[in-house]
Amino acid sequence: MNTIRNRAKEQLPVVLLTLLSIVQALALELLWGYLTEEPSLYEAGWPAVVGWVQVATTFLGILLIWLIYASNVMRFRWVPSTADSVFPFVIGVVEFTLIRAMGPDHLGPWFFTMALTFAIATLASHLSYRQARADEENDEFFRTIAPATLRDFLPSFVNVTVQVALGFYFLLSGQQGWPALLALGLLAASMLYQMYLTDYFWRRSVGAG
Repeated sequence: MNTIRNRAKEQLPVVLLTLLSIVQALALELLWGYLTEEPSLYEAGWPAVVGWVQVATTFLGILLIWLIYASNVMRFRWVPSTADSVFPFVIGVVEFTLIRAMGPDHLGPWFFTMALTFAIATLASHLSYRQARADEENDEFFRTIAPATLRDFLPSFVNVTVQVALGFYFLLSGQQGWPALLALGLLAASMLYQMYLTDYFWRRSVGAG
């Protein structure tokens, strides 16, 4: 029995969730600062409507990342890699950039940064699943699920591609109003669906239905 290996597996949930919780707390603090300092949110008109929907969508993104990470480390055990400790910081930097890019006048850069956030979170989640599948302690879950193929990543690829396309659209057109509201609403809906999937796999893992 490799004592160091087992110790690393035991400490991973605490270390990873501690790192991520610090990063997410700082992101929420920045988001709160935006709420209290952005005057356009409290002026009647489309900028305020779009601004509040953007705030809600950003909050959903932060929450979704937490749910994915938390559910993974509570369901599975694996030997951590250096990347496991690095990804929370990378995600944090991107989240901070995302919040700094908020505002109806910066929808293009904001969508670019949100696309990058999704891409990094997907990569981090996939790497953790690969490591978990390689550990026999997780066979109860993975023996009924085939390894991921490129086809399984198609929804994530489409999601990121659409966000990049929206980024170019808003960057070049300068549109706000209802196009921005529709784009943000669709993005929020996709996040809610991913939360549903995360909950589904959680209940499946713990035998709750």
